[in-house]
Amino acid sequence: MDNRLQTLTRWVKQFPGLEHAEPEPVAGDASFRRYFRVFGSVSGDPDRPDDRRSFIVMDAPPEHEDCRAFVAIARHWHAQGIAVPAILREDLEQGLLLLEDFGDNLMLGALNESSADALYHGALDELVAIQQVRATAEYLLPPYNSELLDREMALFPDWLLTGKLGMALDNSELALLDTTFALLRESALAQPVVTVHRDYHSRNLLVPPGAVPADSGNDGTDRVRPGVIDFQDAVCGPVTYDLVSLLKDCYINWPAHRVEQWQERFRQQTLSAGLHNADHDTFNQWFELMGMQRHLKAAGIFARLDIRDGKPGFLRDIPRTICYLVQASGRQPALRHFHAWLTDRVLPAVETTIGSVETHQP
Repeated sequence: MDNRLQTLTRWVKQFPGLEHAEPEPVAGDASFRRYFRVFGSVSGDPDRPDDRRSFIVMDAPPEHEDCRAFVAIARHWHAQGIAVPAILREDLEQGLLLLEDFGDNLMLGALNESSADALYHGALDELVAIQQVRATAEYLLPPYNSELLDREMALFPDWLLTGKLGMALDNSELALLDTTFALLRESALAQPVVTVHRDYHSRNLLVPPGAVPADSGNDGTDRVRPGVIDFQDAVCGPVTYDLVSLLKDCYINWPAHRVEQWQERFRQQTLSAGLHNADHDTFNQWFELMGMQRHLKAAGIFARLDIRDGKPGFLRDIPRTICYLVQASGRQPALRHFHAWLTDRVLPAVETTIGSVETHQP
């Protein structure tokens, strides 16, 4: 047993009802955090010995992770009715949290042709609620400003192009990237500002057991409310950012007509909520350009996870991410040079080094 797990086990066993808990590892994410499941009584009440359920223990080593943002956001969003796990115990100095357990049923694994509408409708409804959460004096989110946007897009040349693909970029290519990044940055900053989860996709949404109907149909009436996790990097930023993360998911893609239906549904919901005044074309342009910023960032992060963190499994998602970039840039006349460069120079390098982009066409 490693030292962190020993510390975590001692910590959780001090709570009434969890004296005999034996932490069991559960799937983690792309960070240094680890998660364990423990079982115990709900209240520690000796008169209710059979009243048992599971809890999640988050292990976030303080030298790598700061739990304070997670705790602040979780408590505020929970109080506002957002479906995030309740925090039951905390030790910020040791980086340990005892959380409500939402289970293991990721939205990604529950998605299929018949369940998609119910799952996406529920996720979109929850996103509308998140976007309307307002800051308080005790709860302030950083802005999704130009520095952060630029830092994210720089991951693409730094970690994917040069780091993973071994490309040597000349001055004209660097200038092309600068011009492209400037256009994407300006579009993002021009959008109305809302609360942004910043990683709202099918691997950070949990589906309640047995909640998905056999056939959700497409009339918009069925929906499954997801549990929301991995929200500690939330910011105030563009209204379409989380929508892109969900509908142009780096882990699964859908035919364009379905994405358009879900996108328009969300546009009308957020329009009614007073979050923007955009018509269909304006909102779609925001969505397309925001998606490019998001996928430049994601492709770079996936390469970094392989190179720096020894997690090569994320490489399989790079071709899908590049496919999104090729498709979106091809629909933008102002980005025709970037699109040509991406198609002629980057795409072949990705297919040679990582895998076929064509297999990820929706």
